[in-house]
Amino acid sequence: MGAVVGALLKLRRSAPAAAGAGGHAASAGQAIAPELVVTWVLWLGLSLYWEISARGVSAEKTSEARGSRLFHLTLVALGQGLLLVPIPGYLSTRLFPRSPAVVVAGLGLELASVLFSIWARRALGRHWSGAITTKVDHELVRSGPYRWVRHPIYSGMFGLSLGTFLVAGEVRALVGMVIVVVAFWRKIRLEERHLSAVFGPAYEEYRSSTWAVIPRVL
Repeated sequence: MGAVVGALLKLRRSAPAAAGAGGHAASAGQAIAPELVVTWVLWLGLSLYWEISARGVSAEKTSEARGSRLFHLTLVALGQGLLLVPIPGYLSTRLFPRSPAVVVAGLGLELASVLFSIWARRALGRHWSGAITTKVDHELVRSGPYRWVRHPIYSGMFGLSLGTFLVAGEVRALVGMVIVVVAFWRKIRLEERHLSAVFGPAYEEYRSSTWAVIPRVL
């Protein structure tokens, strides 16, 4: 959410520069593209949903080490900041020409990823946790998107990051996407070991019949 708020504040500061003397439009380099605003709104909307839905989750029996959780959050915040906040200099270099088709594809992927993440979050219900935890009366959820992939929320984060990179098309967005993928892939590895220890053979059977994040790919 901090990355999104920072981006919106940058948009607000840039607003006076959107018009030059006599009301003429500023150069294209100063204008904030509408697709970036839509991207920021989608990220913010998902973040707000996460904050609201975190209420009423089950109590925790065990949780991952604070240092591990802090390292994950730091990586995610850094990645999101690079994805969402324009940075002057080399990091603002475009990697491919701005194309309406690519922008539309990126926005479509963002929206689909947000909806997929929300679907996965609703399927988890009170068993959701931001950290790697064991809940009181913990259950192995296999409904909703969990019928096909074991970490659909992270699938959504990967898709949202890729869509944002397609919309932004800049070096900083590529670096941010890579950081987000590394952060969540690390968390997937840790969660797999944790869930194997908690559920034993049941989780091994579940893992053998599903994919980690993308059906038939990964």
